[in-house]
Amino acid sequence: MTAASGFTLSKEERICSKKLTDQLFTGGSSRSLSAYPLRAVYMTHESDGAPASMLVSVPKKHLKRAVKRNRVKRQVREAYRKHKQIVTEKAGEAAGRSIAIAFIWMDSKMVDTSVVEERMVSLLHRIAERL
Repeated sequence: MTAASGFTLSKEERICSKKLTDQLFTGGSSRSLSAYPLRAVYMTHESDGAPASMLVSVPKKHLKRAVKRNRVKRQVREAYRKHKQIVTEKAGEAAGRSIAIAFIWMDSKMVDTSVVEERMVSLLHRIAERL
């Protein structure tokens, strides 16, 4: 992984597949961790693409305004983009396997970007330990 491509978040690294999303949330093989206000649901699956893929969900139940939901999603994506190498290095060791992670926002108010980043790092380290 080069320095220029190491800190990007490409299309292959985002979960777009309905099938994979359903597997992640309804399959028995997924696990969950939380570092308030974030919750991560993750699982390993067969893949020949990116070593890790992610999605972000901010429920309308918690943040009513789309502007606030979009800001939180940007904060979470940015924190993941900066620190994804924590899990991609660990997931890249298993050939043919990939990790899918869903980040879910659980708070009804917005928090500072530094707090989101701190909690993201905590979650990624804990996920990497369990791989």
